[in-house]
Amino acid sequence: MRHYSGSDPDKFQWAEMWAVAKRILLFLSGVYLLLTVGVHFLALDRLFPMAPVRYKLTSEYVQLTASDGVKIIGRHWANPGAKFTLLYLHGNFEDLGRVGEYVPAFLRAGYAVFSMDYRNYGQSGGKPTEMNTCADVRLAYEYMRKQLGVPADRIIIWGYSVGSGPAVELALHQPAAGIVLQGAFVSVYRTMTGIPLFLGDKFVNLNKVPQLSMPVFLIHGMDDTTVPLWHAQALYAATNARKASLFIPGGQHGGLADYAGSVYWEELKKFTDSL
Repeated sequence: MRHYSGSDPDKFQWAEMWAVAKRILLFLSGVYLLLTVGVHFLALDRLFPMAPVRYKLTSEYVQLTASDGVKIIGRHWANPGAKFTLLYLHGNFEDLGRVGEYVPAFLRAGYAVFSMDYRNYGQSGGKPTEMNTCADVRLAYEYMRKQLGVPADRIIIWGYSVGSGPAVELALHQPAAGIVLQGAFVSVYRTMTGIPLFLGDKFVNLNKVPQLSMPVFLIHGMDDTTVPLWHAQALYAATNARKASLFIPGGQHGGLADYAGSVYWEELKKFTDSL
């Protein structure tokens, strides 16, 4: 029979290894936390960069008052005889002045348009967040329904780039004829990281589109370097509702209507005629 005295060397070795492992895990956790905080603030800058104001308030614009008293500016481009009115949610570094530059093309194509500026965009007040942007978009939707008298089945929700986030959120909770997502992302963080790495992601469209019940039309440039094509492909694959897509060879993130030419308007008409 053998007897051991003192400490067991194997137990001591494992205890020391576990202590080292805990220190490494603690260090990695701290690094992850710092990176998560950094990505959060980087995402806010990337998500809502302040854009130059391109218009002055005139009688053409309307002022909506959010529940917290912040003033949100919108504009309605009427088109007598139009079957559908687009609730156009614009992209980053844009405002209603910029939107007004390409609205005439939508009017010629037979659509009316209502658009709004997010907080701190254009002449809208306040500071934008994911939550209040979605609430303000719903306010714009209610204005269309109640003040403009547009029936839900005559509204097409249109989300371009960052506008795809509040567009998808609105479509989950409010009725509309359909939704168009142009230059849309699966989530904000994943435009930077590619794969899901960090907690607290913003506008996670990929988790929401499977729940949509209205028809979905995805438009994307195949050479988009801001929001690469795989984002649209993933959203399309995850969509369970009736869906269509227009992936434009050589197309970048912006200017797709001009780049694609007539095929852009033909495919859009095909989608809206099907609603």
